[in-house]
Amino acid sequence: MTARAPAPGVPASGRRPRRRQLRDADYRRLLELRTGLRRFLHWSEEQVRRAGLTPAQHQLLLAIRGAERDGQGPTIGEVADHLFRRHNTVVGLVDRAVEAGLVERHHVDRGDRRTVRLSLTEQGRSRLAALAGLHLEELERLRSLFEAMPVATDEGEPAPEPGGQA
Repeated sequence: MTARAPAPGVPASGRRPRRRQLRDADYRRLLELRTGLRRFLHWSEEQVRRAGLTPAQHQLLLAIRGAERDGQGPTIGEVADHLFRRHNTVVGLVDRAVEAGLVERHHVDRGDRRTVRLSLTEQGRSRLAALAGLHLEELERLRSLFEAMPVATDEGEPAPEPGGQA
């Protein structure tokens, strides 16, 4: 019989670490983090719409481009995994992206049309590249905010600042 792996966040010993008592400052830090993430997502959706795409199309383009390996595009199933969507949902999204001139389908085996790989058209690539540049700039700006956010240790004290002395 094979031993089961522990759940995510549980050490190999199978024992959960003892949690410290949460303080008001912990909840404020969590709120700041969640607010920052939501602000970024809202900003991102605005940029995507200004570029003439829907947020779902942007995610699709990013999943296709990001999952390319050795010049070969991902399958619809691989894209579905990245998007946390069902295969049939992604098929519909791909259909609409093909109609919009953003994505192309490639049948790997002409005798078996079930395996399809995806790639971006030139229009899809250029739109994604413009958005990716904006997003990387914004993430770089946000990185400094997250780095400045102290994280509490198990003893209840804030962790040392990055680059600071312990």
